[in-house]
Formats: sequence, structure tokens, C-alpha cells
Amino acid sequence: MSYRSRRDFLIASTTGIAGYRFGYSVNGYAAESLSGPRKRAKSTILFFLCGGASQADTWDMKPDAPSDYRSPFSLINTASPEIQLCEHLPMTAKVADKLAIIRSVTDGGRATGDHHAGYYYNLTGHAPDTTFKQLGNDRRPYPDDFPFMGSVVGMSREAHPSLPQAITLPHKPSRPPYTRPGQFAGKIGSIHDPLYLTADHAEPMRFSAPSLTLQTDQGRLEDRRELLKSIDQARRRFDGNASARNLDSFQEKAFSLLSSSGTSSAFDLQKESEKTRERYGGTVNGTSLLMARRLVEAGVPFITVFWRGDLSLRSKCRSAGSWDTHGNNFSCLKDNLLPEFDRGYSALIEDLSEKGLLDETLVLVSSEMGRKPKIGDRRSGGISGAGRDHWTTCQSVLMAGGGIQGGQTFGKTDSKGEYPVENVLSPSDITRTVYHAMGVDDLMAMDQSGRPFNLLDEGRAITELF
Repeated sequence: MSYRSRRDFLIASTTGIAGYRFGYSVNGYAAESLSGPRKRAKSTILFFLCGGASQADTWDMKPDAPSDYRSPFSLINTASPEIQLCEHLPMTAKVADKLAIIRSVTDGGRATGDHHAGYYYNLTGHAPDTTFKQLGNDRRPYPDDFPFMGSVVGMSREAHPSLPQAITLPHKPSRPPYTRPGQFAGKIGSIHDPLYLTADHAEPMRFSAPSLTLQTDQGRLEDRRELLKSIDQARRRFDGNASARNLDSFQEKAFSLLSSSGTSSAFDLQKESEKTRERYGGTVNGTSLLMARRLVEAGVPFITVFWRGDLSLRSKCRSAGSWDTHGNNFSCLKDNLLPEFDRGYSALIEDLSEKGLLDETLVLVSSEMGRKPKIGDRRSGGISGAGRDHWTTCQSVLMAGGGIQGGQTFGKTDSKGEYPVENVLSPSDITRTVYHAMGVDDLMAMDQSGRPFNLLDEGRAITELF
């Protein structure tokens, strides 16, 4: 289906004009075929460190490596005897007994080293196709892409009474026209796209969404009349499409979202104490993690927090102000990235644990790639620029909650941290592990032409972690 305008696309994505169902309502294909007594997680929070986080300075440090590889940061002990972490993660160290650190994820030479391919592989579990090699970071999201893992999880669950099945915040990476592939529902239809909430560094407590405004100070939603008008316009444009015949029910769902007291309550961060908001750090990324915890409490199956970079760091880090530290890797991590991550992430793990929600909430920390273990990037003057280039050959992934056994490491890299040497894994294995934790074991679905296909036929669930 082609969308005549961005507005039409937002309406279609938000209210579900286009798309096909999965599992319970697709010609007998079951969404959840649970095997054994394992208790499934109710929600997943994906914390995606946009840019490519350096495993060599955080989760998989090599203090005995040669000086041109070795991080200047020291290791510290943690709450788990099996885990040591970077000295600039002291609060995360206190919750390490709840973490599983997976150190041996590799693209196996199947990605391109570009951000778009890294997003796609790590968000869908599918290796990038030849279009990524041809187009690099100019490769746009395609309607026949394999779906985002959050869309798959969301469509496998019975519909939430008032909230979307998948919600992404605080932004949609990256700025058009370079929108990253892999974060959308693709071939299963835009009805399963996440709802995007946006916030920025200037107003980290204020979240807004397409076609509606979330007024956290008033606890209500506005712009309903404009949304109705837009939906009516969309109805006329989509009259020729079979899925538009159910527009009345989609319209009703949209108004339910807009008017529900549960919606406004879930999105209202003012209901949190000042102490809690301060514990998360008060930054846009920390506040997004707090919002994610509220959405877990509200019963949303999949919440994604894409790290929002600070453009004021662009010159310092030779990046868009995120984890893409082509220059000054160590000062950017020490001064900016690690303190913000450490505070917000540790607060989330503590908060979920104290509220009794961690066992039923999988928390996944991932990125589109790792950083090159050998110090120096030609884009920032080589060794003198103290940057780390892209490195898809090896990256680390964190998991906590959702049945994961905490306090462990899994997989191993060589003495320089360049290549996995034990329990070698791919992003497909990580995605299958998310599905396993969430109880999504039958991965057959229908595409928009009514043809059955396997959502992910590669990889295996890392059951040793549970």
C-alpha cells in the first residue's frame, strides 16, 4: 500500500488502517504455543544504545591486552563474583547480581558495518539483505522488511484494552530521510508498528505522540477533533482497500486510546515522586526508562527506549552525540554517556525489582554494533583522536529479568576482545531468546498477500541463561 502523505501514514500506523493479524486470528496460526512449565514474561523493555556502544570499555574489558587495545578505565568488583565492570558504572555494579552479560554476539560477516544494517539485524534478528550492501546508510525502511521484534511480540498478545501493544520512545531513529530500518512491522502490516512517543533534552518530562498531545501537567489528551477529521479523510482515501472496511472499529480504538483514563495515567510522570524522578536522573533517557517502567505496570507487552543523543556532543565525540564515539571515546564515555546510562539503567533494574516486576519483565540492552578494540579511528586523526571505529565482529548484550538467571556472563572473546571464541552467537539468537522469554514459540504468520511465512527461521533461544 502506498501512503499519499506522511499524515496518512501516521493515521494508518496509529489507528491500524492497514495490516494483517497474526496468531489468534490468522487462519489458525497460533501466536503463542507454549511448551513446558516455563512462565512467560509479560513485558520486554529494550534499551537500545544508538550509535554502537563500546563493549571494550564497559562489559568486556581486557586489562591485560596490549596498550593500543587496552581501555584506560579500571575494572571494579560488583554484586556478582562472576562479573567485573568499568569503574564508571558503580551503580550498575550494585545490581550486577541481576544481570546476564552476553559477550560473544557477532554478525558473522553478514552485516555491512553501517548503522542501518546494524539496526536491522539487531532489531529483527534477520541478516541484512543485498540492498543494505548496495545502499549503506541510504537504505530506507521497506514495506516487505522482516518485522521488528517488538511488533512480533505485540501482535502475539491479546489486545490491550486501551494502550498499543508496542510503544517506542523518546524518538524515532534517525532524522528523515535516514530513518533506520528494522524498527517497524514491515511485511506484517503497519497496524503492528509501534506507537512513538517523543521527548527532547529541553523538556524531558513532556512526551508527545503523532496525532495527539500528551499533557502531563493536566493528565488529559487533546487534539481529538483533528484526529477524527484526519481519520475521516483517510477513510475516503482507503475506500478501495479491503482492510479499510473495518475502519469504524479502528476509529473506535483510536478514540479509546485518546480518552482512556488508563492512557493518561500511564503517560503521566507527575504521578511519580520527585525522589523517583531524581533517581532516574531527570535526563531524557533516564525519564524514558521511568516511562518504560510505568508502561510495564500498565501492561504494555513491548517498550523500546532508543537512546537519544545530545547534539552538543557532536564535535567532541565525532558523532551525533550518542554512542558512535569515533573521536574522544574515553572522555565521551567518562564525562557523558556512562554516567547517564549508569544512573538510569540501574534505577530501572532496582525499581522493577522492588516492585516485584523484574521476574516478569525482560530488560534487554543492545546496540547496532560494538566498537573496534584497537584504539584509533581515521575519521578523528587515528590514535591521537582516541576514538573507536565501528566493529560488527563482536558486541556485548545485557539481559535481566524475565526468567534470566542473574549474576552470570555468557560467551567469551579472545585476549584482545576482537573475536568471539566461546558460545558464539548472532543477533538472531538474541531475538529468539526474547521470543522464548515472552512465550512466542510459534513464529508462523501471514504476509499481506495471505502467504504464510516464518518470522525468524534462524538462531536459537539461549536457554542456558534461564
